[in-house]
Amino acid sequence: MQLRIDALATHLSKPLAGLYVITSDEHLLALEAADKIRKTARAQGYSEREVLVVDRSFKWGELLAANQSQSLFGDKKLIELRIPTGKPGKDGGKALQDYAASLSPDNVTLITLPKLDWATQKAAWVASLQQASVYIDIPLVERAQLPAWLGVRLAAQHQSADRACLDFIADRVEGNLLAAHQEIQKLALLYPEGVLSFEQIHDAVLNVARYDVFKLNEAMLSGDTPRLVRMLEGLKGEGEALPLVLWAVAEEIRTLLKLKSGVAQGRPLSQLTKEHRIWGPRERLIEPALRRLKLATLEGALQEAAQIDKMVKGLRAKKFSGDAWDAMLQLGLKIARG
Repeated sequence: MQLRIDALATHLSKPLAGLYVITSDEHLLALEAADKIRKTARAQGYSEREVLVVDRSFKWGELLAANQSQSLFGDKKLIELRIPTGKPGKDGGKALQDYAASLSPDNVTLITLPKLDWATQKAAWVASLQQASVYIDIPLVERAQLPAWLGVRLAAQHQSADRACLDFIADRVEGNLLAAHQEIQKLALLYPEGVLSFEQIHDAVLNVARYDVFKLNEAMLSGDTPRLVRMLEGLKGEGEALPLVLWAVAEEIRTLLKLKSGVAQGRPLSQLTKEHRIWGPRERLIEPALRRLKLATLEGALQEAAQIDKMVKGLRAKKFSGDAWDAMLQLGLKIARG
């Protein structure tokens, strides 16, 4: 059965199922979910724990042996299987299917995986696990969801803050949920319960954001210029390769240009986004961005990207004479502002 992460606490108030699967790239939330299952298992008498990690030397017979072996004291057992790559291979896939079909009533098994890609989600072993387990697929906490997430965490420790404060924290922990968790815990140590002021939060919260080059396009499409500036400065400070940043932005501009041209020819935007494999949060940002941007603006932006590419390669660019990062910022702002 599929289980939402926010329903896990209620589920764990009942006797445990025989098999749990956690899949996520949000490491903090996956760790917390696994810890809740471990704690419940101990409380329900699963006093023995065996941890197996799938690496190059792992033999899948170890999983079968762990499921069949009995404790010296006859205790019930929690078996943890960690697959860091999310790719068990052909033998592993078969072993997981066999395992799911023959669960021991004396054991609870917890399998942890990273977020599975689209192709892997269609694999037979994944289907077998989904049918036999309590399957918990934890999504990423996106930037737009982060202030609300922070508010819930503050409320859990009997503190609160207004939206401006939550946005301030979100700006400084973006892309680093573990740091966000630590900053919230720090506020509980520094200040009493109740409403926190902006000054208290400003003095306590560090700038621990980790910026993702592919999230840069999200800020650009949404027209969020402060976030765009902050992310570019952060990427530069973290030593991100400028060619990668330029490639990501230029690809987005090319896509926008194709979409804008298609719409101008009378083609439905919904059809064009499907052709270009655009979905999710990005799809929702595309339409307002296209309304904001003119075809000539996009054509000019693509030419500017070519000039910045020359700067990065040490060649002379026609339009820009300064720093390539500054030119990159100007290009991003052109798309963000329209």
